[in-house]
Amino acid sequence: MRTKHCGLEMEFSWAIGQEYRRLLLSLLFLSTWKAGSGQVRYSVPEEAKHGTFVGRIAQDLGLELAELVPRLFRVASKGRGDLLEVNLQNGILFVNSRIDREELCGRSAECSIHLEVIVDRPLQVFHVEVEVKDINDNPPVFPGTQKNLFMAESRPLDSRFPLEGASDADIGANALLTYTLSPSEYFSLEKPSYEERVKRLGLVLRKPLDREEAPEIFLVLTASDGGKPKLTGTVQLLVKVLDANDNAPVFDRTLYEVKLQENVPNGTLVIKLNASDLDEGLNGNITYSFSTDILPNVQSKFYIDPITGEIMVKGYIDFEESKSYEILVEGIDKGQPPLSGHCTVMVEVGDTNDNVPVMEFKSLSLPIREDAPVGTVIALISVSDLDSSVNGQVTCTLSPSVPFRLVSTFKNYYSLVLDSALDRESVANYEVGVTARDGGSPSLSATASVSVEVSDVNDNTPAFAQPEYTVFVKENNPPGCHIFTVSARDADAQENALVSYSLVERRVGERALSSYVSVHAESGKVYALQPLDHEELELLQFQVSARDAGVPPLGSNVTLQVFVLDENDNAPALLLPGPGGGAGALSQRVARSVGAGHVVTKVRAVDADSGYNAWLSYELQPAAGGARSPFRVGLYTGEISTTRALDEADAPRQRLLVLVKDHGEPALTATATVLLSLEDSGQAPKVSSRASTGAAGAEAALVDVNVYLIIAICAVSSLLVLTLLLYTALRCSAPPSEGACGPGKPTLVCSSAVGSWSYSQQRRQRVCSGEGPPKADLMAFSPSVPDSGDREDQQPATEDCLSKVSL
Repeated sequence: MRTKHCGLEMEFSWAIGQEYRRLLLSLLFLSTWKAGSGQVRYSVPEEAKHGTFVGRIAQDLGLELAELVPRLFRVASKGRGDLLEVNLQNGILFVNSRIDREELCGRSAECSIHLEVIVDRPLQVFHVEVEVKDINDNPPVFPGTQKNLFMAESRPLDSRFPLEGASDADIGANALLTYTLSPSEYFSLEKPSYEERVKRLGLVLRKPLDREEAPEIFLVLTASDGGKPKLTGTVQLLVKVLDANDNAPVFDRTLYEVKLQENVPNGTLVIKLNASDLDEGLNGNITYSFSTDILPNVQSKFYIDPITGEIMVKGYIDFEESKSYEILVEGIDKGQPPLSGHCTVMVEVGDTNDNVPVMEFKSLSLPIREDAPVGTVIALISVSDLDSSVNGQVTCTLSPSVPFRLVSTFKNYYSLVLDSALDRESVANYEVGVTARDGGSPSLSATASVSVEVSDVNDNTPAFAQPEYTVFVKENNPPGCHIFTVSARDADAQENALVSYSLVERRVGERALSSYVSVHAESGKVYALQPLDHEELELLQFQVSARDAGVPPLGSNVTLQVFVLDENDNAPALLLPGPGGGAGALSQRVARSVGAGHVVTKVRAVDADSGYNAWLSYELQPAAGGARSPFRVGLYTGEISTTRALDEADAPRQRLLVLVKDHGEPALTATATVLLSLEDSGQAPKVSSRASTGAAGAEAALVDVNVYLIIAICAVSSLLVLTLLLYTALRCSAPPSEGACGPGKPTLVCSSAVGSWSYSQQRRQRVCSGEGPPKADLMAFSPSVPDSGDREDQQPATEDCLSKVSL
């Protein structure tokens, strides 16, 4: 029994201990909650300097300085959070930036900054209210610097002329205004009493006006506030004294009070005013208008009918914008001069639950670079709702299909951040819509959008349509002519897409490339700086560089192959005996015993051109007097042979004139003179020592020239054939370019064989200049060089048909 009893006692003690621990925890939680829910109040004057002491907030909240950082001590403001700041080292609340009470609270009598102090581990929330005290930092301000008043000289004494008072942004005594008027024998100032609801300020006529004596009166109205030191504001009053109409319109009352609900539709009648004038005719005809001193927001909200005096709504009336409107009305008659009466209409606006969430984009970081990293903050969005409770709780959502997202950073604040990579060349601008919706039923929502421009980064190089262009230019082009235009496109924008062109300089033989061609830096037009010579340069290959204006700049090159086409600009040159083969006559002795077909001599000529322009033909010009010559010349060989056997009737001296002509368009010619001496058969057909020596030298020189000519023509023709084959292969594998046309139908050209081989090539190309169709044929050949011992004329060989290929 004793054991059992002891067990019960121990169990009972353990239960009591558990209850005691629960009670301690409850008391501790209650004390923590009470401490966390307390409120501390401070005060600070507006316009206090940075660092001004406000209060020992950590000490007043019962927090230890050592625990501020570990417990994540932070302060959140329900208004502007950058005005006040806490030093985490000493727990002092101080002024961080300029505090303007008028900007913060307007004309509200009470102005406070509400702070929420939050600490973690455990979570505690403290409410701190900092009252902002007003100082006299705003002087009185009148609606304008000068006001013109028109008064008839017949106005009776004690007539009152209302004036618009000054306003002071301060409150209390700092906004308590007193008025003084500069000394005047005509007017005194009617000052408003503090008990009046509508402060009446005006001029009172104390001495009759005389326009002839004083047509204009200048006054200065000064307003002083009640601050220490006092601040003042002034307005100049110009009173112009008028003649004529001596009865001014009079309203039924000087003050009308009207109540109007907000959100009323346009055209709603506010009040109908009525004024009377004792005059008759035009002097008693009254028109109604708003005073010139009326505030702009009143004029934008209301409209007065000038005939009936009805004031109607013409703008949106919002209780949150203004709770009341003071409308100054003038009734002006049509007399000469016109007189006016004045009244005031006080419109009280009634409130209606009509507020939707309001969004504001702050700290826009635009435009955003296309290489910005994910997570970059683009904008800070603040949302607010003038409603309260659930109707004022706002949530924000983002429009779909945009590379951005919203991140909630603080109460009623969202950050718009980049969610994926950007590419300006794909999308250069995004219209981002943000929808804010409150928790009311039915809920109200607002949508705002921001245009997010993606700024360009120089990540695209200028690109040509093709890596290589082929251009054909006729030789002897005029200097500075345009031969081609290169164009590169850059997908970037602005400076990054601004492409400039330049030559890639190199040497062409002994000269620089820039002495042959140039390229315009902006247009890409390629110009030939000097006439090109096919005999000197058949192919000019160079590169043009395109570079953008980005930082750093990017560039690319394109290759241009400029083929210089031959023109018939070289006349045939005769190879005659003499120093250097210069001009002269060819002399030869011929035995009269030779038979028909005997070759007596040969006229040799060369042409510096190529193709058909260098293909020579020989013609024997008719003898004087029409006598038939016993000699003939080979059409393509230049060999002079007998056409018949010579006889005694033939003159001993034969003068032959041989015309050498090329096949260019137009053809160029040269003339060779051949002197033949006919001798009897008993004499050896010797050439004179001078003639034989000259002929032998000419023959040797001709052999050498023909060997070099054959080698040069074969090399050039081989290079041309290879180039044409490569070009045709490239044309078949690539799209057409600016420098060539499509292939045409092959044709055949037949000609007598005058050499070892003959080749005809037809091209279509764009050339620098020249009217009409370009020259179609290019023929390269190496003529046969017969031995000096040829005895008979070469007969025309069988005609060969050469394939004529069209490029």
